[in-house]
Amino acid sequence: MQVKQHFQLQALNTLNLNSTASHYVQITSTGELEEALAYAKAEQLNVLILSGGSNMLLPQQIRALVIHIHLQGIDVLDENDQHVWVKVGAGQNWHEFVLYSTAHDWFGLQNLALIPGLVGASPVQNIGAYGVEAGEFIEQVHVYDRELEQFTNLSAAECHFAYRHSIFKEQPNRYVIVAVTFKLCKHPNLKLAYGDLRQAVGEDQTAENLQKQVIAIRQSKLPDPKEFPNAGSFFQNPVISIAQYQALSQLYPNLPHYPQPNGEVKIAAGWLIDQAGWKGKRLGAVGMFARQALVLVNYEAASLDDVQLTYRAVQAAVQQKFGVTLTPEPVLFNELGLIQPHVSV
Repeated sequence: MQVKQHFQLQALNTLNLNSTASHYVQITSTGELEEALAYAKAEQLNVLILSGGSNMLLPQQIRALVIHIHLQGIDVLDENDQHVWVKVGAGQNWHEFVLYSTAHDWFGLQNLALIPGLVGASPVQNIGAYGVEAGEFIEQVHVYDRELEQFTNLSAAECHFAYRHSIFKEQPNRYVIVAVTFKLCKHPNLKLAYGDLRQAVGEDQTAENLQKQVIAIRQSKLPDPKEFPNAGSFFQNPVISIAQYQALSQLYPNLPHYPQPNGEVKIAAGWLIDQAGWKGKRLGAVGMFARQALVLVNYEAASLDDVQLTYRAVQAAVQQKFGVTLTPEPVLFNELGLIQPHVSV
């Protein structure tokens, strides 16, 4: 294990924010993880866990030990006629794992193709797209429990999965994810609830074509982070009461909406942002992407302050027009490497 000091994180976060960590280490084994945590404790440093950097808002200076997870491996643990159980290292690239699963005739994750980041981040945000969430296929999350100072396994139920939510957001400093076990299907059960996806898949209703069309749709709408630094979908789709939805739908009949099992209604944040006049609009170095209003883009070496100024302006515009509060998805860190809440408009 080699701890580096004054380490630049700009290339390791997809928004390309200029951020320097006082201490940084990349770990490739669980033993190195324990060693890194012991180092942080001895040096009285907070710990910031870095995965793929696709869901983070970082300040210019961070006094903490940034632990970069690089744990690899895809291992079949068990299988029967219906399912296969696959354990995947937290440092494995998410999209590459989805492609790998399809190539091996393991089904379920195809709707989640081309989502940026690493496997270890998937349970934290319970990543989702096109009617599918990762939590539906997670059997166990393998973690180091910093409170108990031991490795343990959390079942899917213990992870408290909900829309863009998990126990890892409830207790952000307790667990370090080292691997995830997925229970995948051996027979495809395509999820085509979203109209544009169903239309794109057409008659060729195979998992391979579903994955292909998801990739094509995402590429047509979403900017390449290498060309336009971004953090993917910047805001969560709001979930509102049926009464609030009915009131809004009277004024805006075309509002995209998705009824939820609990009786509430999910509405499309991108549509709200577009209607509020922010699709393709910039505020200095930061703006909402012209092809997908839900994506915030760093156009010109923006700082965290620039990003916050823009997304708060978007929140204010949507709040004023629709009476709906948008919640940012990326995690906000302070200069001590600690997660802090977003300030509501």
